[in-house]
Amino acid sequence: MSKSILIVEDEKILRISLEDALTAEGHTVLALEKGRDAVAALENGDFSLVVADIRLPDINGMEILRQCRNISSSTPVIMMTAFGNIEDAVESMRIGAFDYITKPFNLEEMFVTVNKALEVHSITEENIRLKKELSSQFSAEKIIGESKAMQSIFALLDKISRTESNVLILGESGTGKELIASTIHYQSARQKKPIIRVNCAALPDDLIESELFGYEKGAFTGADTKKPGRFDLANTGTLFLDEIGDLPALTQTKLLRFLENKTYERLGSTATVTADIRIIAATNKDLEKEIEKGTFREDLYYRLNVIPIHLPPLRKRLEDISLMIEFFAKKVNDELGTEARFSQQPIQQMLGYKYPGNVRELFNIIERCIALSGADIITEQDLPAHVRGGRSEKTAISSLQEVCARAEKKHIVKILKVTQGNKSKAAQLLNVSRKTLWEKMNNYGLNG
Repeated sequence: MSKSILIVEDEKILRISLEDALTAEGHTVLALEKGRDAVAALENGDFSLVVADIRLPDINGMEILRQCRNISSSTPVIMMTAFGNIEDAVESMRIGAFDYITKPFNLEEMFVTVNKALEVHSITEENIRLKKELSSQFSAEKIIGESKAMQSIFALLDKISRTESNVLILGESGTGKELIASTIHYQSARQKKPIIRVNCAALPDDLIESELFGYEKGAFTGADTKKPGRFDLANTGTLFLDEIGDLPALTQTKLLRFLENKTYERLGSTATVTADIRIIAATNKDLEKEIEKGTFREDLYYRLNVIPIHLPPLRKRLEDISLMIEFFAKKVNDELGTEARFSQQPIQQMLGYKYPGNVRELFNIIERCIALSGADIITEQDLPAHVRGGRSEKTAISSLQEVCARAEKKHIVKILKVTQGNKSKAAQLLNVSRKTLWEKMNNYGLNG
């Protein structure tokens, strides 16, 4: 692919040779003799690479390098130097040069360095483009809602994004907690840094600590190599801990320590690691009730709950549903290459539905209607039966769930009798974790 390259070299023969060789490779080349002309070209042009001699008749290559860093920090600079000026070349690397090459050199040697620099520039530019796209995608303007509840959240997001405070996002499943977390990150000063997402409920209790904090080689059986954790990966950026209410007690203690002094230890290591991470947590649980039950640390709750965001369920912001139907229908149509639209009848039906699955369920309903209908107009008959009837899918199969629940409770009671109340043995026989057994026992009123 053709790239724009700036060459700054006062030796005429070498300058022309490089210009001809790189032009023959398909690149657009501007070859200049003086450093000041090169700086002017950088200010007025867009270059993928700069190749500059360190020794020039007016300003030297070091100054060109500094100016390039200020004007276009992503543009790589290759320095050319005579053998006796290696110290200058090393200094240029410290300032930010991509590489240096000593004279005399053959063109093949130069081509290898040039191609590496252009490849790095392409990757850097793509990353910048993607981050700009993400920053645009995750902005408050992209979150749909004209209701008073959502307008209050938009105002809060604008303030939160300018701070470094920990954030706790509370809301039912499907209300858009991850979208809010991403929006905070991409509108903050950390937007160019990573955001690492962790679903605490999806990681087994015996693995979550090593996943979060990493481990050293030999920390446990099977730890053949050192592995960085999510905290390592999130350094200088944001760590989003989804379903924080499911975090095991021991890991809660380690997280609390990090929130207090920004340090942690990897498994199998006594070395303390310091990290600069903003924590955003989310949960669909009532953490105050979890504190009362003894399953969540009160001190951790207050550390996380510096700035709380309460996301309302969709049934409490019905005025936003029409906007969402229009937005999601366009999104699905764009993805499927269709032009379907909803008539008034199905819209009225959807306005009367309670959405136990919240925004996620609404999107799924719209996607299902457009994908399965095949028509340009979505009618009431295209809606799922439970939406037309105004009841949730869960209600339609509640009798089966009740039967399963009764059978499960009966079986747990039986196993607990066999193990004489030993929960660890019972969990092994049931092939579930102790945490899962405890939760089921609590749901069935067996922990009393």
